[in-house]
Amino acid sequence: MKLVAGLGFRAGCEAASLRSALQAALDAASTAHGQPITLAHLSSMATATDKANHPALLQLAAQLQLPIHPIPLPALANQPVAPSAHVPERYGAHSVAEAAALAAAGPGASLLGTRSISPDRMATAALAFTENTSP
Repeated sequence: MKLVAGLGFRAGCEAASLRSALQAALDAASTAHGQPITLAHLSSMATATDKANHPALLQLAAQLQLPIHPIPLPALANQPVAPSAHVPERYGAHSVAEAAALAAAGPGASLLGTRSISPDRMATAALAFTENTSP
């Protein structure tokens, strides 16, 4: 199984906010599926291309030793995810976290649940998986 964390965040976001949203998504998925889903299960993180070099994301990726998959804006807009009133039109007005997770996980990917939001509302995280592990 390939498990990817999609992350969406505001420009002023810090690594702690990203980590909070990510942990909330892992906790919710663990509860929903009745088994622990932890940081160790992640294969990568994903976000919009224009956010991929944000210092907070780079810091979290270094801490977790996970690669970042930048997802082009058209690929985000093509994902079947819930609309969000807080997401700019350039991202397709969809959840960046959910769309990035699905796009990076690949064809046939599914979300493990809805996105989670950090307590300071600066970051969101969603998890997507696919059974297909071929490149």
